[in-house]
Amino acid sequence: MSIFQTSDAAANAFSESTHSAAENSPADWRQSKWLAVAELIVVALIFYADFKHHILFSKTPYLLLFGWLSLRARKLRWRDVGLKRFRNWKISVALGLAAGLLLEGFELFVSQPLLVKYLHKKPDLEIFRQLNGNLKITLLFVALAWALAAFGEEMVYRGYLMNRVADLLNRTRTAWVISLIVVHLGFGLAHAYQGWTGIIDEGLMGFLLGIIYLRTGRNLSVPILAHGIGDTIDFILIFFGKYPGM
Repeated sequence: MSIFQTSDAAANAFSESTHSAAENSPADWRQSKWLAVAELIVVALIFYADFKHHILFSKTPYLLLFGWLSLRARKLRWRDVGLKRFRNWKISVALGLAAGLLLEGFELFVSQPLLVKYLHKKPDLEIFRQLNGNLKITLLFVALAWALAAFGEEMVYRGYLMNRVADLLNRTRTAWVISLIVVHLGFGLAHAYQGWTGIIDEGLMGFLLGIIYLRTGRNLSVPILAHGIGDTIDFILIFFGKYPGM
């Protein structure tokens, strides 16, 4: 079964309806590929500003706001790119929990150890060392992880950017493959503070979350829950001093 096969009929209906306008009215600026190119240039500039330390705290809120403005300009909502339950809440939560535990196990016991073995360097997680034994800071970071990483990053990278890159190539199967790769190269680089081991590992985790997004019919609820659960486990392990390499 292809990872790009939609299991949600509503997602297919949305894709057909929102892009029929482009076929019937090629002059509509909202469907213009040039608009998509311009938006991706702005996104690249936000990344550059963050790299140069011109953005305080996190670039995610800026990217999230820009993604929302893009959707509003094109008369779309976050729901239209997947911010809704998958089938029902029981299934969404069950799949999110299972995916989060599987991804976390894969990262802790497979991908990260292999990267450390071949790159001879652990991910730089020094910024999180302050969580060790500090309950208040840990709870704060868990809250931020759900707000900025789980919701924020999933809405930005999977919901907004994957769709926008796919728009450039007419949302074909090849377009989604390219989008999956390109966006998660950027997702990995967004974690440059962790060094090359962290960049590759986080890029891989984002890639797998992107596959989950596609396999659930471009639905965000499952990857949001999976992402949040994985980060929560990480912070709990750091709090107790049990995170590998820390």
